[in-house]
Amino acid sequence: MRNIVFGILIIFFALLSCRSGDEDSLQQIDQILHLYIKNSAGQDLLNNKTPGYFFAFPMNDINGNTNVAPVNASLKMRADSAYYIEYVAGAKRLTLDSISPDDRTYHSVIALALRRTVNNVTDTINDTLEIQYHWTPSAFQVSKVYYNHELKFTKEPGVPNVVTIVK
Repeated sequence: MRNIVFGILIIFFALLSCRSGDEDSLQQIDQILHLYIKNSAGQDLLNNKTPGYFFAFPMNDINGNTNVAPVNASLKMRADSAYYIEYVAGAKRLTLDSISPDDRTYHSVIALALRRTVNNVTDTINDTLEIQYHWTPSAFQVSKVYYNHELKFTKEPGVPNVVTIVK
């Protein structure tokens, strides 16, 4: 009988230690980036029905451990048939500044090679994408995005991370 009570107490304390605790202590993560590429007429250059569209967009982590450090990104389509490149994560994040132990800025730098066919010849446009992240104990989120060293996005609360590039 004593072994049964002891076993029940062990199970009770094991279950008690597994509970999640305060839900407010969870860190919010917002790191998904949507990259739209259009021409000056507003046409979607990721759509294969647009003349001069980009058929490939390999991404390489400039801060990677090797010279060739591919970064995963995928081509997605919205309900209105607009295409975009979705980047979630994968490039190495380096510390830009550390204001305090509870407030840091990181960044990733990605080489983006946009490929298209012009007059039956493959043309590659090499661009740079820098993503800055802001970290606090309560949130980790994209804070700024630079495209070819030009600021294209600054985070606003509740707004998705969407960058539109005009080529």
